[in-house]
Amino acid sequence: MSFVVPVFARARRRLLLSATAATVALMAMGPARAQETSIKFQLDWRFEGPAALFLVPAAKGYFKAEKLNVAIDAGNGSGGTVTRVASGTYDMGFADLAALMEFHANNPTAPNKPVAVMMVYNNTPAAVLALKKSGIKTPADLSGKKLGAPVFDAGRRAWPIFAQANKVANVTWTAMDPPLRETMLVRGDIDAITGFSFTSLLNLEARGVKTEDVVVLPYPQYGVKLYGNVVIASEEFLKKNPEQVKAFLRAFTKGVKDVIADPKAAIATVKERDGIINADLETRRLKLALEQTVLTADARAEGFGAIDPARLTLMASQVSDAFATKQRVNATAVWNGDYLPAAADRNIFAAGKK
Repeated sequence: MSFVVPVFARARRRLLLSATAATVALMAMGPARAQETSIKFQLDWRFEGPAALFLVPAAKGYFKAEKLNVAIDAGNGSGGTVTRVASGTYDMGFADLAALMEFHANNPTAPNKPVAVMMVYNNTPAAVLALKKSGIKTPADLSGKKLGAPVFDAGRRAWPIFAQANKVANVTWTAMDPPLRETMLVRGDIDAITGFSFTSLLNLEARGVKTEDVVVLPYPQYGVKLYGNVVIASEEFLKKNPEQVKAFLRAFTKGVKDVIADPKAAIATVKERDGIINADLETRRLKLALEQTVLTADARAEGFGAIDPARLTLMASQVSDAFATKQRVNATAVWNGDYLPAAADRNIFAAGKK
């Protein structure tokens, strides 16, 4: 017994020391973990080219460096993203500003309404697309024609603004699921479609149509100066985590500069999330999105991420009329630029594209 007791005593001491070391290690890790804020973020659409704007800062650790644990999910339309952020399912998201305005005006008493905190698509990518063989060359040629788009499409929803600006009348609409939009145009079931230019143009190419055989009528070039997609955050998340929202936008802006500098490398990051994408196709889509919505003359004038209050107010009025909302859109309620990085840090226009 004189031998057994010391053995058990030594074993007991080792267990106690191991347990103490483990406890100390957990205590040391605790504060670091506690400082990291989790953010559930939803995109407006699938993991395609433009998703690189958010996937790159995540992949490069820019969010982590700001003590943020950001989980990014694909979406199925801006309306759904706005609703899910409002419900608290997601903390932040990427959605069309018009969809956000509509939600505010149709749900004035809803708690936790999302707020736009950063402008990304300074110009809406909405456009009308037709085949040259249809004879459509200008907006005036659309009068009396058959148009098609999903009911939630941004261009379809904003059509009354485009029609009024260009005096287009007597248009007949056909609704369909997104995968059928370009197919129906190619088949001749409809005369023209509305959609995001960088999405529908490439979808038409994938269906055998040459780029030179497509007519594209971008909304911004025909009197419709609507803003496009914005970063949104729920009211509750903003109140509880104002510094974290600022940190998110800092990291995001840093990532945007990288995407602009090297779109091809950015698409490699997207392919890591969705291995079946066509890298060359999505690189083209990303470049088109950047040229048409991010690196625009309006974005340069207003500053990346920011808005022009007069332009925002006009858009709020136009959306109220076009969407026939329950209440008029309050421009000051849907936008809050207090979380933006400094203007100098948001100068993305110096980043050279490869």
